[in-house]
Amino acid sequence: MWNLESPAALLLLLLLPLLIYRVHFGRRRGGRIAFSYRIWGGSGFSPQAGARVLLYRLSWGLFWIGLGLLIIAASGPVKIDKREVFLSQGLDIVIVLDESPSMLAQDFKPENRLDTAKRMIRQFIQGRENDQIGLVGFSEEAVLRAPATGDYPHLLGTLSAVQVAGLGDGTAIGMGLSLASFHLQSSDAAGRIIILLTDGENNAGEIGPEKAAELASRLGIRIYCIGIGREGEAYMEVEDPETGKVVTGTYIGRFDEELLKKISAVSGGRYFQASSPVTLAAIFEQIDSLEKTEKRSRMEVETAPLHRGFVIMGLILILADFLIRKGWLREVV
Repeated sequence: MWNLESPAALLLLLLLPLLIYRVHFGRRRGGRIAFSYRIWGGSGFSPQAGARVLLYRLSWGLFWIGLGLLIIAASGPVKIDKREVFLSQGLDIVIVLDESPSMLAQDFKPENRLDTAKRMIRQFIQGRENDQIGLVGFSEEAVLRAPATGDYPHLLGTLSAVQVAGLGDGTAIGMGLSLASFHLQSSDAAGRIIILLTDGENNAGEIGPEKAAELASRLGIRIYCIGIGREGEAYMEVEDPETGKVVTGTYIGRFDEELLKKISAVSGGRYFQASSPVTLAAIFEQIDSLEKTEKRSRMEVETAPLHRGFVIMGLILILADFLIRKGWLREVV
């Protein structure tokens, strides 16, 4: 945002057209006659048309533009930056996202489960303020995609890059929850929560989901479990990473609802089932409303003066006018 500290100085710009008229076009322009030997080279005072005449007029244009820039500088232009500074600490949140191949099931047309989940997670992140949010991905293995951070643009970029590849074919729910809990254990935030999104049954990993939920409970971390997808057959398209060939087929989907309910209950969270994009959006809205903290903040205003650039450019143009007329065109007063 731009502003002026002395806007009344801009009224001087209204005088420029009058000065230009008086100096260049008025009949009674004073007792001095400025002329250049380079322009008036013949008999009398009829200027010779050509590049030098054009340059002479251009030099005067530079002078008046430079003077205008100095007037703008006198008005005190400043750039104002306003930012909200939070005085209270928000929540620490880690989203644990299932990246197993079954997330490519296309029962959330026109998107598959993973793309729908990523879109809803994006909306959830964009709706939060003053929270540190991280991302864990899991399939047969678990990996910390992004530590809890307030840099939402970076987090959203990481989320957009998530694909089904590289973490195996299994579903290690316990590993994903454990990794998120270990990441949150040193947090001193007002609240710590994990949001788990999965469409399958736990069938891999050294740590079981129940043990992971107990660990989270001891650390004071709540877990919100979301079972995503419909039970039954679902169309799938899977690209072979080695050959690039797309393989299509039918996936029979199911997830362990009782397990997810138990995980949520042990940790003090809640379980939700998302069978459509609309349902998933409503679930994230509900979690967003449940996990709110008191927000105390103040606005800080920083001003940066901008007059220096106008002064420098104005003086450069005026100096250029002087050098052209007095030096190159040899104007004599």
